[in-house]
Amino acid sequence: MSAPPPISSNSFTVRPLTSGPGAEITGVNLAAKLSDNLFKQIQDAFLQYQVLIFRDQDLPSGCQLEFGRRFGEPQVHVLNQFHDRQHPELYLLSNLNEEGKPDGRHPDPGTLHWHTDGSWTQRRTIATMLYCLQAPREGGETELADMYRAYDALTGAMKMRLGLLEAVHHLNFHKKRRDPHPLTAEQVRNSPPVRHKIVRTHPETGKPTIYLGDMAEFIAGMDYMEGRALIEQLNELITRSEFVYAHKWNPRDLVVWDNRCTLHRSTPYDTRNERRAMRRLTVLDQPTD
Repeated sequence: MSAPPPISSNSFTVRPLTSGPGAEITGVNLAAKLSDNLFKQIQDAFLQYQVLIFRDQDLPSGCQLEFGRRFGEPQVHVLNQFHDRQHPELYLLSNLNEEGKPDGRHPDPGTLHWHTDGSWTQRRTIATMLYCLQAPREGGETELADMYRAYDALTGAMKMRLGLLEAVHHLNFHKKRRDPHPLTAEQVRNSPPVRHKIVRTHPETGKPTIYLGDMAEFIAGMDYMEGRALIEQLNELITRSEFVYAHKWNPRDLVVWDNRCTLHRSTPYDTRNERRAMRRLTVLDQPTD
């Protein structure tokens, strides 16, 4: 398949990807102060393409935080062990020790499974902005799945069925089965289970989308094991390869994605011999239903 033609804005170029969601943006410096008009063009591209890729960005912590605030209120994650010391809104994921060497541990094994950032909160999230400080030579990609296309590919009967269902998302459920490091008692108290509709209407595009992933524990009103089986079946169905873009990281890449219409996961890498250090910021959505 040939690449779609580039789409030019007044200030930068948008090159849609050939598979999966996303577009690469060139010709914009995110560390500079963005005019309202320029930011509006970036926001329009974000809504159209779901995933935006900015390469070779010199983006200090403060600049990433300032850019995130243009989208909305940054989340301060309950997992405070990952907070940046200066900016608690920033979330650091690294396999490096204090000497800057690989320590052999994956910082958050839960990220290896399909999920949506913030689905465990009542106030969900708009966007995640992940900036690469160091990248492994092999592995450690971020895969992103298009939940618009996943919904469209469902049968009519399945769409009707899912439209009536709500899933209960629970961070502690996800962590207990995916991560050897349990939540603290305070973190458990601050992340109680919440219910979300499985089929959502995106508040800005008006398109139906699937909202599920690994933090969904069971389906409200359904037998627990029956609901678990349906969740596992759906999570596999909606992340088929034809819906997915895999981003191979380079240092200074920034990738921004819409949590309202994507799922994502990272791929494994050699944590003993490779370096991977990422800086994340997640933006809260407005309170809804």
